[in-house]
Amino acid sequence: MAQDPALEIKQNQFNAAMDLYEKKSIYKLIGKAVSLANVSLQLYLMYLVLPLSLGWPLQLCAIVIAYVAADFLNGLVHMYMDNNDSYDSPAGPLIAAFHLHHMTPLYKKNNILIVYFNESGAKNWLVGYLLLAVLLIKTDVLHPVTAFIVVYVGILSSVAEVSHYSCHVMDSGITSYLRSAGLFLSKKHHAHHHIEDNVNYAFLNGLTDPLMNVIARTFFRGYKNTTDKHYAAYTGSGTANR
Repeated sequence: MAQDPALEIKQNQFNAAMDLYEKKSIYKLIGKAVSLANVSLQLYLMYLVLPLSLGWPLQLCAIVIAYVAADFLNGLVHMYMDNNDSYDSPAGPLIAAFHLHHMTPLYKKNNILIVYFNESGAKNWLVGYLLLAVLLIKTDVLHPVTAFIVVYVGILSSVAEVSHYSCHVMDSGITSYLRSAGLFLSKKHHAHHHIEDNVNYAFLNGLTDPLMNVIARTFFRGYKNTTDKHYAAYTGSGTANR
């Protein structure tokens, strides 16, 4: 059966983007720079908000709201990226490399702090979010509760990467405990994202996936018959094993 011309174009674009990703060290350096920026900004934001007066009931409220918001926000970004096929854009090599987490959903086992740092490098959008948070908090326009929520969402966005990572490697004691407590994503829940199509994008603990799945069905066609097919002809060395 003849190859679909549109699919062939996308596969060629994907291969070209991955060729750039593998040959030009700048793309891997971007990941390290983003990791450093995100973690540094998270620490600075904690330094900014810790002096704010907030009792434990409001702290707990801020954490709960931030947990739900981070699960939803990071799920939305995941949804957009899984369906993004702009391989010929300036960010094309990074987009193509991101899609390989479906092709090879197995990560190297590592220390949880190293995972936190490394996986934060996949979150380019988070740098802008954290910089905006710094601006809002420094100009004193946010209520203390809102300030803590904003900061917690920024930190939990990196924690979400650890939660997702732990679904693809052997359990450590702490990640297993967090999963059993419902704070981290369960492997069974996340498996549906890889086995089925256009479902379960949230990856902090998956609490917002019922809403996320409605949004996915409304706005996206799914990845099984689109972006998952774009790497079908890829034979390079790039994998999600970072």
